[in-house]
Amino acid sequence: MAITKAAPPQAGEDPGRSGRDAEARRLSSPLVLTLLLVLGVLAQDPIRGALGAPVMQSWMTVFVAVMVQALPFLVLGVLLSAAIAVFVPPSFFARALPKRPALAVPVAGAAGAVLPGCECASVPVAGALVRRGVTPAAALAFLLSAPAINPIVLTATAVAFPGNPEMVLARFVASLLVACAMGWLWQRLGRADWLRPPARASYDGQGKGAAFWGSVRHDVMHAGGFLVVGAMAAATLKAVVPEGWLRTAAENPVVSVLALAILAVLLSICSEADAFVAASLSQFSLTARLAFLVVGPMVDLKLFAMQAGTFGRGFAVRFAPATFVLAVAVSVLTGAVLL
Repeated sequence: MAITKAAPPQAGEDPGRSGRDAEARRLSSPLVLTLLLVLGVLAQDPIRGALGAPVMQSWMTVFVAVMVQALPFLVLGVLLSAAIAVFVPPSFFARALPKRPALAVPVAGAAGAVLPGCECASVPVAGALVRRGVTPAAALAFLLSAPAINPIVLTATAVAFPGNPEMVLARFVASLLVACAMGWLWQRLGRADWLRPPARASYDGQGKGAAFWGSVRHDVMHAGGFLVVGAMAAATLKAVVPEGWLRTAAENPVVSVLALAILAVLLSICSEADAFVAASLSQFSLTARLAFLVVGPMVDLKLFAMQAGTFGRGFAVRFAPATFVLAVAVSVLTGAVLL
């Protein structure tokens, strides 16, 4: 039987370095995981005490609530995105949307009414539209309108405000106006280097089924990670904001609108559930609550994180603030006319 001897160190090579490299290779992922588990067991009492604190219980409640609300619609959006990427030919969008981008924006915004999902679903779908050659202005109008004016959201709003049916119309009108206005604004002022095309793995040579599930796995891992980051940020801010601030803010009409708009960003509530939260804030005016309903599905922490992950941080830091300002302004004007 042949005996294999270790190769001697090369000239100029540090023997101690080879030993250190071998030792580093032994520090594999299973070993690191085992060490972390051992540390967790040893520190279980301090960890249990920290998790039992009221602020941590509030944090976990908000985090789990955001994730539970958002995940089903994220999965729906991922499935729709994969279906668009694999099964819908690019020529379909050329036929469905007007040739002129200025006309394609309102058509795409109105098309958002047919997607029964929230903002977590609209981001991957809008990414798929951009990949399929749809003008970014139209895709962005769809991204903003879909979570705010679809039938499920409008029905939930009607149920949450049974004594104020005008809230349904006000939400529909204000959200559609903001979506179209942002699309037109991007068409006129947006630059190509601000919008990073969404990455897509290549599935050439595969069957449609394999390409579909490959696309689903890609988007779930990509968008899901940013959803977790956004949910963690929302839970952290929700846990440290004093509730007394809301009562003080409601006394001033201007401050109340800004307060609920900012609160919508921080809470990151799914658009299918935000109407019931807005209805519970009865100390605020209808216009302030309308701002909450318009801003939330378009600008919140988890949506900002998902937009940054899909279209690039340069896009998100420009698009989100402009959307926030426009959403607040349109909400105030719509509230003054309809509420």
